[in-house]
Amino acid sequence: MEQTQASAPGKIILFGEHAVVYGQPAIAAPVTQVRATVTIANSEPAGVRLIAPDLGKAYWLTEAQEHDPLARAVRLVEEATGSTLSQMTVTVRSTIPIASGLGSGAATAAALIRALTRHLSRQDLASDEQVCALAYEVEKIHHGTPSGIDNTVVAYEQPVYFVRQEPKNLIEPFAIAAPLHLLIADTGVRSATRHVVGDVRRQWQAERARFEEMFAACGRIAQAARTALEAGDVMELGALMDENQQWLEAMTVSSAELEKLIATARTAGALGAKLSGAGRGGNMIALVTPETQTSVRQALIKAGAFDVFASTVE
Repeated sequence: MEQTQASAPGKIILFGEHAVVYGQPAIAAPVTQVRATVTIANSEPAGVRLIAPDLGKAYWLTEAQEHDPLARAVRLVEEATGSTLSQMTVTVRSTIPIASGLGSGAATAAALIRALTRHLSRQDLASDEQVCALAYEVEKIHHGTPSGIDNTVVAYEQPVYFVRQEPKNLIEPFAIAAPLHLLIADTGVRSATRHVVGDVRRQWQAERARFEEMFAACGRIAQAARTALEAGDVMELGALMDENQQWLEAMTVSSAELEKLIATARTAGALGAKLSGAGRGGNMIALVTPETQTSVRQALIKAGAFDVFASTVE
């Protein structure tokens, strides 16, 4: 049986979430410790069978609901190739926690699109740029008005400086001078990005000047963070993470669970800590050193983190 497999990593936003939707720069990096993997296999029955064992789902493409992200990814590939797919089984597995700010939806879409286009021998559509563009269309189901940063990071699989703009987003992969040692701690609280992004938009519409000021401050932090990353200045990065968190709290996208873990990490010796992603649940990130990593991790677990794992960004 002919099979094709592709995968994509999770992601974390280091700086600039929410503000990035409004044209401010953001920095994100892949989390390669967790991945979405898609396997395409030729099969005898007509049609496309979608199987997601982790979710306990198995259904035909023709049975999929209108806003099903897996079906949307398949149909986008059909549109791009001008063909109707059949006699194919698509199996999706993922170790990326859902609704926790780690880019589960974007990674699944990118892996599925890359696997399908490779299976069809369409290497022109399997490029990072094309996978990124198609995955962005799937992101609209998850986020409503996505910035484009999630699909960019998981498709290119490297740290990026990103600015949402017309007619084409600014995407600048860049080199980090020294490895970043991060702890990613899950609050265990699921949070729908689409709802949080929508709520921030409503607040922005009601208090445009105040929110524009907050977004601009986050943009300046992201710019300073890029300079610090390129210089290997981890102390400055930690301070910038703390400052970014203050603005996110002002946007009302933090939560008691996140702030408890953030305070715990700082007290235990983290250089800086903030939420990562949409907020109101999901994950926080803490910048640590190899020497403080174990003690900070133990403190986070003791404080009630649902899960904590280390990630090195290089």
